[in-house]
Amino acid sequence: MNYPTQRPATWLVTGTSRGLGLELVTQLLRRGDNVAATTRSAQRLLAALGDLDTSRLLALELDLGDEQAVAAAVEQTTDRFGSLDVVVNNAGYGFLAAVEETTDRDVRAMFDVQVFGVWNVLRAVLPVLRKQNGGHIVNVSSVLGMTAVPGWGLYSAGKFALEGLTEALAGEVADFGVGVTLVEPGYFRTSFLTRDSLALPESTVDAYPALREMVANHLELQGNQPGDPVRAVEQIIARVTAGTTTPLRQVLGSDAHAYATAKVAALQDNLDRTRDSAPVTDYPAA
Repeated sequence: MNYPTQRPATWLVTGTSRGLGLELVTQLLRRGDNVAATTRSAQRLLAALGDLDTSRLLALELDLGDEQAVAAAVEQTTDRFGSLDVVVNNAGYGFLAAVEETTDRDVRAMFDVQVFGVWNVLRAVLPVLRKQNGGHIVNVSSVLGMTAVPGWGLYSAGKFALEGLTEALAGEVADFGVGVTLVEPGYFRTSFLTRDSLALPESTVDAYPALREMVANHLELQGNQPGDPVRAVEQIIARVTAGTTTPLRQVLGSDAHAYATAKVAALQDNLDRTRDSAPVTDYPAA
């Protein structure tokens, strides 16, 4: 992917009212790039941007689960700016509960954003990127898309799905000059662990007192997360503007790297333990 240098680049970013999405929009506008920013509330986004010059901003109130609305938003973006260079699927929220406490509605709402919404965006932008033989897709996952821990089953399920989707996508679009990056942050000092961004179950089960303690600890962690969102966004932008597409995963945060390293070690141990038993299910050699 060749990042444009003779004109402002056009970015389409989802989930921009707070957190990494808001910081990304802020830094891109300061760079002088064009930004189409999807949000549930354009008013909230504009208020959060304050006195920043928004002449290159297209704020799009959008339900990512509405495929036709997403397609229309992409068309609005190209009509307004005449180009589309980078697509960042960032929209998402946390959900902290036991699997047993998670309702059908909870699951469908999460997947509407983290899986189906991403798919809607990809179906709308890929014809544009293929036709121009270039572009960059950034899917924001989480270290919890590589490893799961108690209480984060639903959130991890959505992110695990996003990881599989992204791995396949990267191979499919490489021949069209489209780069793909899978961002895997750890805990960053955003509003992710506040009640505005972290959903909790409607009802709980007494059998999981450790999870109730975990929820309380996470809410108390707000403001003490190790990751700096400004630096995180700087790294994402630097990777895209450099046209870097390998490695696929961009791990952000020392905590994320530690969690991922532990998962790889555990997986390797599992493979070592099943090395002899795995071939038992093969047909006998002729």
